Amino acid sequence: MTPTRTSASYAHDAQDGRMPRRVSRRTVLLAGVALAAAAGLTRAQAPAGKLRIGVIGSGRIGGTIGGLWVKAGHPVMFSSRHPEELKSLAERLGPLAQTGTVAQALSFADVLLLAVPYSAVPAIGEQNAAAWRGKTVLDATNAIAARDGAVAEEVQRNGIGATTSKYLRGAKIVRAFNFTGATEFARESHRSGAPLAVPIAGDDAKALEQASQLVREAGFEPVVVGGLSTADRFAPGGKLFRQMGTAEEFRRAMAQ
Repeated sequence: MTPTRTSASYAHDAQDGRMPRRVSRRTVLLAGVALAAAAGLTRAQAPAGKLRIGVIGSGRIGGTIGGLWVKAGHPVMFSSRHPEELKSLAERLGPLAQTGTVAQALSFADVLLLAVPYSAVPAIGEQNAAAWRGKTVLDATNAIAARDGAVAEEVQRNGIGATTSKYLRGAKIVRAFNFTGATEFARESHRSGAPLAVPIAGDDAKALEQASQLVREAGFEPVVVGGLSTADRFAPGGKLFRQMGTAEEFRRAMAQ
């Protein structure tokens, strides 16, 4: 006859590292469901007033700006073709930072930061075509002829705002964080005195509002230059590229 197990004997087994056979499957199943639900909740929700941000291309610009948003309290997913290479970045930034593929970042995010070499933009747009629709995308890319080839020539002909919109169909594009380099953004974020002006351009009012909020939370002051057709003014070769100064100084430069 099998002896009756008491609650004390189950407790002893638990302390000894053994799982009683009678309860193990149900207990493990319920625990797994609870953990999965908790993980899903973490991915689905952001702290009040914060946005889920996906960074596509997590090199110097993506890592720097994404890191500033993590410090501001936003959940950020850093993505690239090799997300395993981004784990040290996420670990350094803490629990609000995670890594994933481009497709995962698109699914995760309320707002995206695009910070890849411009030659990658057509492929990224084609590979994830349906996922861009309706997304706010802060486009920090720059087209450089020596690096990006034919698509840089297209940008020269048609403008960078229109070209990005062509490849990321349905996205609400805001040009931002492209007018200077990562070193300057890291150094000037939340500086003392008047903040550094960061020019932005876009056609969608809500997307511009979201971009302005994120520029401020990264430690800068947004200046709306105009619609997407004006974005070349602060791209490489434009008069306002590397125009470093306060919002007042930037607006004076715009008016000249």
